[in-house]
Amino acid sequence: MSRPPRARETVLDAFEQVVRSDGERGATMDAVARVAGVSKGGLLYHFASKDALENGVIERMEERAVLDVEQIVAASDGPVAAFMRSSIMTDSPLDRSIIAVSRLAQNGHPLATDALRRVRDMWEGAIRPHVRDESALQLVMLVSDGLYFNNALTVGALPGPKFDEPELAALIALVEHSTHA
Repeated sequence: MSRPPRARETVLDAFEQVVRSDGERGATMDAVARVAGVSKGGLLYHFASKDALENGVIERMEERAVLDVEQIVAASDGPVAAFMRSSIMTDSPLDRSIIAVSRLAQNGHPLATDALRRVRDMWEGAIRPHVRDESALQLVMLVSDGLYFNNALTVGALPGPKFDEPELAALIALVEHSTHA
């Protein structure tokens, strides 16, 4: 009898959760199996090693980023506005993947670092045709980074600025005005 495809995703979800909460060192095979609600044998069926788990999470983050870019490019309000709106962390699957992979990168995992660079390159590729030059592109990217970072601060004890819809719309309009030819 084959294992259900969802079991693999459940294990990856658990690994992301443990890495995000306890760091890469705390993400032992036993801890991941416990959070996933599977036996260690069940975990090993899908991922024979911690390296395989790390690679699985990295691959999944990139797959999720591809879907994110597709949504950004197709957005009715335009890619710049859609990208900036997506920079408000909502605890989406992509947000959780990015945080987990970032934790791996912080511990010197070169594949995680490379994957995060590829994701940023994908976002830049989606935005580039909609801004006047590379400086304008970096303005969009850095403002979006700031939105993401400050939104992340509100999750913990440090308060970051909160944007209601009119304030966010005004910020997006200002960035779009500054970056279009």
